[in-house]
Amino acid sequence: MGITRKATARWEGDLKSGSGRLDTPQSGLLSATRYGFNSRFGDEKGTNPEELIAAAHAGCFSMALSAKLGEAGHPPTSVETEARVELSTDGGPTITAITLKTKAVVPGIDEVRFRAIADDAKQNCPVSKALSAVPITLEAELAG
Repeated sequence: MGITRKATARWEGDLKSGSGRLDTPQSGLLSATRYGFNSRFGDEKGTNPEELIAAAHAGCFSMALSAKLGEAGHPPTSVETEARVELSTDGGPTITAITLKTKAVVPGIDEVRFRAIADDAKQNCPVSKALSAVPITLEAELAG
């Protein structure tokens, strides 16, 4: 049995002057959330696909790392992850790289074991797998 999640997008107008709205009806988190050319390629308020991918990847990786640490007998006190999605505009917009930067507080684990578990989580979190066409780099720090 699988789980299905959904989001909807509505776009009106041409690419540069048009605008869109995103909705996540199941959670209600996004409700007519604005996105557009200038929130994607400029500094205008609103979200964009790359920011949403970054949020999904940071959340998925943090959960995967927590699970794998727990399975190894080292449940974390905390895991904090930043995901940076790089968008190149050379030759047309393309996501060229993703960097996961994580810091975790994990009692009773050494740096080598932590790094091995973090690398495994990077390879096996569902979002990492879905984005496998893009180079993904991990910067993992054991804090505390």
